[in-house]
Amino acid sequence: MLRLRPYKPCDAEIIVKWCRDEYAFRQWSADRYPKFPITAEDMNALYGGSEIWGLTAFDETGIVGHLTLRFPRDGFDEVRFGFIIVDSEKRGMGYGKEMLKLAIKFAFGIMNANKVSLGVFENNAAAICCYKSVGFKEVRTDKIESYNCLGEVWKCIEMEVTP
Repeated sequence: MLRLRPYKPCDAEIIVKWCRDEYAFRQWSADRYPKFPITAEDMNALYGGSEIWGLTAFDETGIVGHLTLRFPRDGFDEVRFGFIIVDSEKRGMGYGKEMLKLAIKFAFGIMNANKVSLGVFENNAAAICCYKSVGFKEVRTDKIESYNCLGEVWKCIEMEVTP
């Protein structure tokens, strides 16, 4: 049975090993880190002192996933998910879907959000499929967010789910 708990700095030692190549790493983190690979200290430094809440997914086998939550605007009606990742050895086994379902339930039930949003690179078909499977829908925005990653411009798709 999958459960969520608050992220602990010691989780970073495990999570940073899940991106085995820079392409997957950039799909996960965009340009938020200047180098690849990162260390646990790098990950914890990004989270430290910010208004980001990390959640860690675990089951009887240990840590299997991670994501962050934050309020992207003034007010508390929208929760934004970020840094969504599942153990590379456990992808395709339903852990991502279950983790997202639990996080969505938390955002609506505990945080009283009216909407949960996220951004995903258009070149990340597996993630897009996973997000759609738990109710996220693509939304149009006036401005398309993009990042320079690995010498290319990667465009983001904005997605959201409402209760």
